[in-house]
Amino acid sequence: MTGSIEIDIPDVSYEDDPVTAWAADVLRGVVVAGPHVRNTCRRHLLDLRDGPARGLVWDLDEAKKRIAWFSKHLRLNGGQFEGIRFTPHPSQAFRIGSLFGWKWADTGLRRFRRFYDEEGKGNGKSPLLGGIGLMMMVADGEPRAEVYAAAAKKDQAQVLFRDAVAMRDQSPTLSRKVTSQGENPVWQLTYHAKGGDKRFFKPISSDKAQSGPRPSCALCDEVHEHPNRDVIEMLERGFKFRRQPLLVMATNSGSDRNSICWEEHQHAVNVAAGVVEDDTTFSFVCSLDEGDDWENDPDCWVKANPLLDVTITREYLAGVVAQAKAMPGKRNGIARLHFCEWTQSVNAAIRREAWMACQRQADLDWLIEQGFPCYGGLDLSRTRDFTALTLIWVLDSTKDAERFASKTWFWTPADTLADRASTDQAPYDLWRDQGHIEAVPGQRLKYSWLASAVAEICARFEPIEIGADQYGLEQLSEHLEDQGVSLPLTIHPQGFQRRVLERDPSAPDGEQEIYLWMPHSINMLENALYEERIAIDPNPMLDSCAASVVYAENRTGHRMFDKEHAFGRIDGMVSLAMATGMALCRVRPSQASPWDDPDFSMNK
Repeated sequence: MTGSIEIDIPDVSYEDDPVTAWAADVLRGVVVAGPHVRNTCRRHLLDLRDGPARGLVWDLDEAKKRIAWFSKHLRLNGGQFEGIRFTPHPSQAFRIGSLFGWKWADTGLRRFRRFYDEEGKGNGKSPLLGGIGLMMMVADGEPRAEVYAAAAKKDQAQVLFRDAVAMRDQSPTLSRKVTSQGENPVWQLTYHAKGGDKRFFKPISSDKAQSGPRPSCALCDEVHEHPNRDVIEMLERGFKFRRQPLLVMATNSGSDRNSICWEEHQHAVNVAAGVVEDDTTFSFVCSLDEGDDWENDPDCWVKANPLLDVTITREYLAGVVAQAKAMPGKRNGIARLHFCEWTQSVNAAIRREAWMACQRQADLDWLIEQGFPCYGGLDLSRTRDFTALTLIWVLDSTKDAERFASKTWFWTPADTLADRASTDQAPYDLWRDQGHIEAVPGQRLKYSWLASAVAEICARFEPIEIGADQYGLEQLSEHLEDQGVSLPLTIHPQGFQRRVLERDPSAPDGEQEIYLWMPHSINMLENALYEERIAIDPNPMLDSCAASVVYAENRTGHRMFDKEHAFGRIDGMVSLAMATGMALCRVRPSQASPWDDPDFSMNK
């Protein structure tokens, strides 16, 4: 293995050889890096010594030229980086120089055809990939070069490509030489080289590709989101038409160890360690060392975040670490996205101690008498599932300190209750007898019966608005109409998509949209739970739902209930989150708070 081989560490300056100098500093401990990056640096020094015997040559001039190309031609974009020259960070210079500086002595062609990059979120992966793509289009000398920003879905591919478009727009030289096709979004960048040689850079995805591409460079971002190997295999099949193609894979750590990302991760780690011999793969896999404690030791953060204090600050990471400690439901996502931990589950369950601290018996008559505004969330069932309705009362509408009381009702088919109790290993029959679940006669929950039950509850509590999932809503509405009942039902999206309800032009910029969005509803519910700002009427069925919650995340770290991987039924948590989202998007801050009354109590 690479790590067990003794090697002399050269004394070389960054001016003379920025790649070797950084590798040497890592191995000396001057630059703090994780075990796999240390192995990659050791591999570089070993190849300087032993590579010529395998036909390898280190072209230092080429490496330095490629690194310099970034700062000469590219400008960064967005926020504080807008228009700033893209001068590669030493760790980025190490990667760029390694990719383009190592060659085969007999052909002069590049050694590396595959590059796997795994690091914490916010460390400049997308600008690095975008810069490599632009350079491969303009400065690689490949006739009719085809560069692709690739992903499983077209919208994912556009994320990386937009970075490249913005860098082209910011660059004084590239903006003159590279033309764009399309507007909002741009769908292709084109470079017209001499002799009619047209080269292009565009996004591509497996669901839209019609004919086999012939890429000279393929950039695959967020590989942990790829459901299979289809995209990468499609691109690599097209490499047969190129003499020195380059596949770049960049990602955060993932959670699925049966995925293509884990397979590529393991291969990259093994290549760096020398366990697998593969002279065509270059890897840069950030990770912590065994025993590192990112929650309590900031000194280890740089191992997962090589651009710490450059693109991502210690203050920001301290904030997310504080979130992980305060909200265990976010811990696994933070560990994965920011500290390169491969988590087994997508996210942890809600902390039971916080959940139980919010248990308070609801005095429904008192809530009605006080006239607190009431909102609802309705999670409609499929044939054998539970339907859950949550009503939530806003006791204090002070912005960001709102206080609530809630109650949840459950309905389910009676004829299948025993079978499901056995399958789910839950005492549904006992909870039915105790009045926590209402079992409705039949093998399925009839919407005509449900319409009557929901209408009866709403007649008593008069909710202002009820968020509901779209599934079954039309059927329920038809039965309500047949019964002459009109309820304030509105669709609350169940996925990652937002639904804009209205716009408030008088509100400050960034707050003008009033929308329903499940990730936001989940966050607001969790905040209320962990700050003990919500009183939850005790119900063992709802307790079971809370204990069963796990989350799925999208590429930006936003969370969604993951019913497929949940430990049990979570219908009540879905309705509770929807009710919270409805209340917070509709309620307006009050002038006076009941909490100003010394005699006020949620237990009244």
